[in-house]
Parts: sequence; C-alpha cells; structure tokens
Amino acid sequence: MNLTQNDRLNQVTADTLVVGVDIGSQNHFARAFDWRGFEFSKRAFRFSNTSIGFLSFLRWLYELEQKTDTKRVIVGCEPTGCYWLTFQKFLKDHGVLLVTVNPHSVKKCKELDDNSPEKSDLKDPKTIAGLVKDGRFSTSYLPSGIYAEIREASACRDMIMKQHVRLANQIQGWLQKYFPEYFECYKDWDSTSGLMVLKNAPLPQDIIKLGAGGVNQIWREAKVRAAGIKRATTLVEAAQNSVGLEGGEAARLEIWILVNDYASKVEQLDRLDAFLKEKIMEVPNVEKLLAIKGVGLSTVIGFVAEVGDIGRFTDPRQVQKLAGLEITKISSGKRKGQPGISKRGRRKLRRTMYESARALINWNSAFLDVFLYYRNREHRPLGSMQAKIAVACKAIRVFFVIMQTGCDFDEERFRKDILRPEVA
Repeated sequence: MNLTQNDRLNQVTADTLVVGVDIGSQNHFARAFDWRGFEFSKRAFRFSNTSIGFLSFLRWLYELEQKTDTKRVIVGCEPTGCYWLTFQKFLKDHGVLLVTVNPHSVKKCKELDDNSPEKSDLKDPKTIAGLVKDGRFSTSYLPSGIYAEIREASACRDMIMKQHVRLANQIQGWLQKYFPEYFECYKDWDSTSGLMVLKNAPLPQDIIKLGAGGVNQIWREAKVRAAGIKRATTLVEAAQNSVGLEGGEAARLEIWILVNDYASKVEQLDRLDAFLKEKIMEVPNVEKLLAIKGVGLSTVIGFVAEVGDIGRFTDPRQVQKLAGLEITKISSGKRKGQPGISKRGRRKLRRTMYESARALINWNSAFLDVFLYYRNREHRPLGSMQAKIAVACKAIRVFFVIMQTGCDFDEERFRKDILRPEVA
C-alpha cells in the first residue's frame, strides 16, 4: 500500500503513543513519546531479544497506555540486519503496528537535538520516534507464502554463488602457483576429468608418477567418457615440462579441500536452481513474463524475490523507486543539476533490472528500438549507460502491467509508446 506523507501524518494523532526502538543483537532499547515529541518514558526501557523480553515490552507499553490515556501505539525501528524480524513477527501477532525508518535518515537526524554526532543505544530510540512522529516512516513488508520461499531461496543462492566464485578463484590461483600448464590442457579448468585429476594427482610429480595409463585408469573407473589416453598423455607431457613450484603434502591437502568444497557448491547451486524453477512457476502470470524474448528465468526470479507480491503496488513508479532507479537531480537557484538515479532501495533489484535491460537490448528488437531512440534523439540524447537505465525502467513498467493484469506482451503497441521526432 502506497501512503503519502499526509496519510502517514494522519496516523499519528493526539491519542497516539509513539515508541522508538533501537534494535540490537541481544538487547533492544525503547523510548516513548506523544505526537508532539513530549517523552513519557523516564528512561530508556531495555528488553532482551527473547520471548520473555518481548512480553516485558508489551507490559511496558500497556502500562504507558494506561498512564497516558492513549488509545493507539505505533512502534518504529530501523530494519537492522535480521535482528528485527522476530520482533516484527511478535508485534504483528499481538496486533501492534510496527513501522520502519530509513537508517540513512536516522544518521542524518541524530544531531538535531544536541548538535552531536554521538550514536548510542539511548539516543537512537528518540531519533527514530521523532521520524515516526513526523510521518517519515514506511510500513514494514515481509513476504509470505510463495514469495517468502522465493526470496529466502534466492538470497541463499546469492550467498552460495559468492562462495562458489571465491573457491573457483582460489583453485585457479593454486594452479597458477603449482601447475600453470594445466590451463593449456583444458579449455574449461573445472571439467569433470580435470577435477578428478586434481583430487587424485594434483601436483605435476604426482601425474608423472601415475603416467598416462594411471591417469586414464582414474577416468575409466569413474566412467568419464570425455577423456582418454590422448588427454592423459598431454597432461603427463605438461607435467614433465612444468615450471610450477614443488609442492608438498600441504599443497595436496589444500587443493583437495578446495576441489571438494567447489563440487559441494556446484551441487548446492543445482538443487537451489531446481527449487527456484519449480516455485517461480507458482507465481501468477510468470509464464507471461517468460514468454517475452530476452527475459530469462534468472531475471524473473530476481524480480519476484525482491518485489514480492506485485499486488501491493498501485503504480510502476513505486517499483522503480524500490529499485533505486528513481530519477533525481540537485538544483539550487540558477544552478540546474544533472539528473541521475537515486540508488536508494533494493540494490539487488536494481542490478537485476539493469542486467535484464542489457539482455533485452541484445535479444528483443522492440527494446532495442527504445534504446536506440534514447541514444539518438535530437533533444537531449542519452549516453549508453543512461539509455540502458531508461530501458530498465521501461522493463519495470512492462513487468508491472503483465503481472498485474496477465496480458501478453505486444511489441507493436510497445513501439507506439516511443515518442519519435517525426511524430512530435
């Protein structure tokens, strides 16, 4: 639900108790104020990140409500890491409204009262409550059902992918150190037969000791078809002429650990990909997005994982703002600033849409026309990066309409939206 500044201000009335909570890993701190900023709590209330602590917080709220004769409570906090999620669920289950404030806003506003950049667990709750009082908050959104499944699995995949890339770089670094000729024998260093050699005979002296027949025997026992005696002979010749360092048991143990971890990450990624591929098809109208030429499964998964239920938005510009692709500029007096994107919001969604724009430009002629129009128009033509961002924003609008209505993508109608000089 999209609330304006006035809508948020209308939620804070004279009978509203505004509570700011500073979230920590083990303990939270809360302070309570009225709609004008008058503090009711004599000191910050400290409670633990446990069920007992949450219940004590509820009792503290109830006592303040009785004492101040308020009828409504709004609790505000910063969405700090993962520590606030259990607190949000607890308050939701007990009918207490929790809103979130931007950590960037808290950082900017913490000097308003005392002109000091000091940051503490006692000061932050007051700053948070002040932002809530002024309507500078947003309603927290946690996906549920299939959207929660996709977001969690997508986040897990990103984590595993980072580890996978790191391991790949470490293995290639090891090879450059001990057996650089390996790359001349394999076009793809992580081929099945190559990884088997690295597990059983990683160092050049190990390969020489086994000989071509021994290396080939390893492949035959594992039933690897893509390698034979010719490849084994090439490996032995490369090992005989290797300029790599003479490694020992530690080097063998290191590459054994790296290769096994790498194989484990590949298996985990395959399982996550299969899970996401199955779950994403349960989202309404996803098949309509996949029917667009240039839109792949990874793009749709990334979009749904970050946006969640598209029905909670009423305008595609809200999704654009969520991605940090909102166009902003800084102007003052006679100085007119250059427009640029805000880069606020969900960074992964912004990256997903930018990569999607690149793919659409390469594979979809309709989006290529949009890109060329922005690049070559007579009035204020855009640079390459700017035009790609414009295409990304256009893709957001297309995704929004298709997922909201379930209509098919019409290239001809899409092209008619391009404002051409001869039509203007």
